[in-house]
Amino acid sequence: MRYQYVLPLLLISAFSCQKKKMVDLIVTNANIYTVDSTFSKATALAIKDGEFVAVATDGEIAAAFESTSVLDAGGKTIVPGLIDAHCHFYGLGMNQQVVNLRGTKSYQEVLDKVSAFQKEKPSNFIQGRGWDQNDWEVKKFPTKEALDALFPDTPVALERVDGHAYLVNQKALDMAGITGSTQVDGGEIVKDDQGEPTGVLVDNPMWMVDAVIPRPSKATQIQALKDAEAICFDYGLTTVNDAGLPRATIELIDSLQQAGALKIRMYAMVSNTPENLDHYLSKGILKTDRLNVRSIKVYGDGALGSRGAALKEPYSDKPGHFGAMITPVDKIGELAERIAATEYQMNTHAIGDSANIVILRAYEKALEGKPDRRWKVEHAQVVSPSDFDYFEKGIIPSVQPTHATSDMYWAEDRLGEERVQGAYAFKTLLDKAGIVALGTDFPVEQVSPFLTFYAAVARQDLDDYPEGGFQMKDALSREETLKGMTLWAAYSNFEENEKGSIEVGKQADFVILSEDMMTIPHKAIPNLKAEQVFLGGEQVK
Repeated sequence: MRYQYVLPLLLISAFSCQKKKMVDLIVTNANIYTVDSTFSKATALAIKDGEFVAVATDGEIAAAFESTSVLDAGGKTIVPGLIDAHCHFYGLGMNQQVVNLRGTKSYQEVLDKVSAFQKEKPSNFIQGRGWDQNDWEVKKFPTKEALDALFPDTPVALERVDGHAYLVNQKALDMAGITGSTQVDGGEIVKDDQGEPTGVLVDNPMWMVDAVIPRPSKATQIQALKDAEAICFDYGLTTVNDAGLPRATIELIDSLQQAGALKIRMYAMVSNTPENLDHYLSKGILKTDRLNVRSIKVYGDGALGSRGAALKEPYSDKPGHFGAMITPVDKIGELAERIAATEYQMNTHAIGDSANIVILRAYEKALEGKPDRRWKVEHAQVVSPSDFDYFEKGIIPSVQPTHATSDMYWAEDRLGEERVQGAYAFKTLLDKAGIVALGTDFPVEQVSPFLTFYAAVARQDLDDYPEGGFQMKDALSREETLKGMTLWAAYSNFEENEKGSIEVGKQADFVILSEDMMTIPHKAIPNLKAEQVFLGGEQVK
């Protein structure tokens, strides 16, 4: 790889004869992947007023600049600040305030964790998140009887890991007014043989419980945002795309950022509600140096793990069941037309092949004659072979590599041998769209971008399963993966001119890594650490 010579040689010579320019920070002796248009490398950089002012060799920087702050990187690798193109930042923070059920291996373990949490931090409405019946020996949805016995008078709502199902007790059902006769479109109230609710609610019926959950205090919300920021900085994330926020939370984030109490940069997708749309679509784009509000997050269907994803043909492991659209097909079209008439993006969750084609057709129709709108399909998880071509029309796939390695154990059970070939098809999507924006969907998955990198290139779990990788035809190269986590993610946010690469004039967001992610063995990638993290030239870790 060649080095990037940003400063013209004549300018270097001129500086050598003149007084050196004073800058805020100089970094030397580094292995810098700039992720510019030619994926060039450098060894040093200079920062002034929060931006890169030079990216070159050690000698060139030394000849032209001086600073009271000089950091010798010790040969360590530097990459641009990492971007998570699809996550739930506020949700991650709120999860720190409730029962953490990630990694539980049985329903009994869930019950034990909930009981212990309630004893430690008593609550009048118990909440938790992270259970996944696919990780249990008995891979069936749990039922509420045990929760009813433990908490007959305290409502309980435990969110599945994907955020598309609740397990609730009878008290919560009563408060929400859910009975055996309740009917809700766009999801399922799972019932027993007598037609009574089992306690599992998939997708839209969850909103009835949400309506009775006490709203967290402002202090709790602020703590949640600060907790999430600390976790993200620890992993080298400097920008996060929060996939669905209400106006009140966006305004709280903006106020904290303006006050300097929250530093992380955020691309906030506005949750699709009538109130939010009326406000933001009329207001127009809201943009500061840390906050970008210019998109609407829409839910097409549910999730594959809870069999809520909308499929063209029935689930292979549940005959006659197709999943469901959360937002009706006609409403998708209406939303697309309304949003297309503004400057906003439409970013739509689509998991199943049926949901994906609904979204892709709606996008194509609404965007006719409107170039460079960069609308995204969030997840694009299962796509029919004949439907991939839609992504050649300026539609961006925003995908999460760790979904592939989390779901690979049971995805074929849901989809069958033929249909699964169009699932988690990151390389196919890249070939069609020209870019992929990469994220995690945390807290559905773990926050670590290094697990994202590993899943994209190796397509294995941490135990090297499966041998040779899962559907390796759709693995990404390391260069493609790093671009998807930086420059391409920035492009998908209309921010490629201000971040996503280490270039003159861009925000000085960068990460010093423990090892070189582009050359170490695959197996070492998950153990990478973000040793130092800079945002706008300020060290935040």
